[in-house]
Amino acid sequence: MINLADLQGNILRGYTKKPHVRYLILEVAEPGAARRWLADSVSGRNGVPQITSGDWGKNKPDTCFNIGLTYEGLRALGTPSASLKMFPNEFVEGMTARAVKLGDVGRSAPEKWPAPFNEPKRIHLIATIYAEKVEQLDVDQERALTDVKAFKLLDTREGYNFPGDFVHFGYRDNITQPRFEGVPDSQRYPDRQPKAPLGTVLLGHPTNLEGLMWRVPEPAELGHNGTFNAFRVLKQDVAGFERYLDHAAFYLFVHPKGGELLPHGDEEKIGKGPSRHTALREIVAANLCGRWRDGTPLALSADAPDPNENLTNFDYVGVGDARCPHGAHIRRCNPRGGQIVQRIANNSRRLVRRGVPYGPPYDPANPYDPAKPYDGDEPERGLLGNFIGASLGAQFEAMSCDWLNLGLQDPRITGSNDPISGTNDPGTSWFDLPLKSGGTIRLPGFPEFVSTRGGAYMFLPSLAAIQYLADLR
Repeated sequence: MINLADLQGNILRGYTKKPHVRYLILEVAEPGAARRWLADSVSGRNGVPQITSGDWGKNKPDTCFNIGLTYEGLRALGTPSASLKMFPNEFVEGMTARAVKLGDVGRSAPEKWPAPFNEPKRIHLIATIYAEKVEQLDVDQERALTDVKAFKLLDTREGYNFPGDFVHFGYRDNITQPRFEGVPDSQRYPDRQPKAPLGTVLLGHPTNLEGLMWRVPEPAELGHNGTFNAFRVLKQDVAGFERYLDHAAFYLFVHPKGGELLPHGDEEKIGKGPSRHTALREIVAANLCGRWRDGTPLALSADAPDPNENLTNFDYVGVGDARCPHGAHIRRCNPRGGQIVQRIANNSRRLVRRGVPYGPPYDPANPYDPAKPYDGDEPERGLLGNFIGASLGAQFEAMSCDWLNLGLQDPRITGSNDPISGTNDPGTSWFDLPLKSGGTIRLPGFPEFVSTRGGAYMFLPSLAAIQYLADLR
């Protein structure tokens, strides 16, 4: 069993009852004052919000407060050089230096990121506040920044979980997370995936790679029970996504194999009284993601959404293998037990994923059309994402590069990018819709629906590590 009281709570908990989230992006102003602030954050002294641990006991906090440190932040606090040298290269270099590997090119390139992400060496600490109401965010932000000598506030980012856990593209999200050995399973949902070893997410614990443990920066109180987080600000072109679904539906409407994809008369199965065009749009949306927009996995119900199906208890083997496209978003991110080229990677690149939308919800009744006059700019909307794991390189970066943007896990999709979040170009992008006959219909011309607007690689220290950093002299 792991000592949950030593872990930051946002690693293993989703804080699902606290829909409002605010990120405070901070620069160390004076190292001594910042270290005192860290000491106060462990104990909750002097008005500083107390770090929320993984062990709430019987008293759930009104708000939750957690922190992550960049490499530059660790250095600014005075972390010994011998310890800094033990951190992995990708963390030391930072997210901007790894841009090509992550697909952050073109309009996602770091030189196009807005402040403060255009000055990554100034981003030292990102504090995260989770609350039920916006007013609580304001109170904790004020408490966190009372000592102006400790940090300079560079900027904030704020998000809100939409009712029903839906996100801007219209899909139900935050459905499943890895379950870990030795950790009480509070969610208790059936899942065919094996429990992940603690070393998947925490340094200093066994992994599922035989004989391999990720390096723990020393001293042990600094590195043990810590983990890494890729924080990403991901802009989502929701209007463009909906326009593409329209385009694809018209394409399939006249395609000679369109009747095999959706037999005439089966439109009613997709939803209550939809037109054929509407039904085809939803079929495309489901195949691109690997789930119907209500969360039903295609591996269990490929012909129509089914609210009675379990959303997590499935795999890409047997019948499920044929039902879900090999290039679908959720299958690329997590191939589960399905056959892939890198067989050892099936369950070794699993990540804890935390995501919350930012920006106003998209209104399909009043869509933005760039070809028509519009009163003002289309509001920016997207996702504030956290991708947490013990190895940024072997988990987050490998998934982003090998699986999402190259398709190396299966020769049938190699050369194509993730249809929803990949770095796509309309002139070269494609996606294959599977047919029951074994054939496919190839959809061409995907634009880039998701672009990066900032981010940082962070180390999420244990509470013991936060106290260690506070005690540095």
